[in-house]
Amino acid sequence: MLPLEPEFIVPQDGHKKQDCENAAAKRWLEQFGARYRSLGVTILGDDLYCKQPLCEAIRRQGLNFILVCKPDSHPTLYEWVAGLAATEAVATRAIERRQGQHAYTDTYRFVSQVPLRDGDDALAVNWCELTTTRADGKVVYHNAFATNHAITAANVAEIVRAGRARWKVENENNNTLKTKGYHLSHNFGHGKQHLSALLATLNLLAFLFHTLLELLDSSYQRIRQFLPRKRFFNDLRALTCYLCFDSWQALMAFMIQGLKLELPDTS
Repeated sequence: MLPLEPEFIVPQDGHKKQDCENAAAKRWLEQFGARYRSLGVTILGDDLYCKQPLCEAIRRQGLNFILVCKPDSHPTLYEWVAGLAATEAVATRAIERRQGQHAYTDTYRFVSQVPLRDGDDALAVNWCELTTTRADGKVVYHNAFATNHAITAANVAEIVRAGRARWKVENENNNTLKTKGYHLSHNFGHGKQHLSALLATLNLLAFLFHTLLELLDSSYQRIRQFLPRKRFFNDLRALTCYLCFDSWQALMAFMIQGLKLELPDTS
């Protein structure tokens, strides 16, 4: 997961209305959407973002979307789904699997080209749903998504899996900033103007460098295979408090030597 440029929810100059998530998302798309167009990027988000103006803004930038789609906020779409289900026009696929000692059944339902909202100008989206039940019949997971991607029996599980991957952002980024020593909800409350946004941006930049090192730096990869994350960064902090290294490569070489690890072949 690569952190991207943030767009903060803050009142905008010249605007009387309070800022919100959707407005910030549209600003991000206008600033950075074209940069990722050639990569075939898919935007993920919860039900808050599954609104026609934002979906249209995503498509204008040449990007794709898979967004959580709840019945309470999309009554027209679910009326269509119910009507199509009555005529057996909603496709179904069931997959049985085991996880540990438990057996589960993943039941997918999906349909194409249903209106996201009421009105003649409604955006047509493709809809899919996953309900996971245990062998005793208990439902352990249920969610549904709207997307512009074509949905088939062959790819519906992949689309749902991609939609659910949004929680990786929550757990590996937002939750880490709040609960793993970064004190996002406390320290970043200080400052009268842009300090909190600056500190959060620096953290995201650090996460980006961590990810790039995991992908590209063979010495970093070798040490991280040996040291758990918390131990690695504690060692890094201690070493740089007391020793001055000429370069990052010199620091990695020092750690590899101290841990008696085999030097990676970088030829």
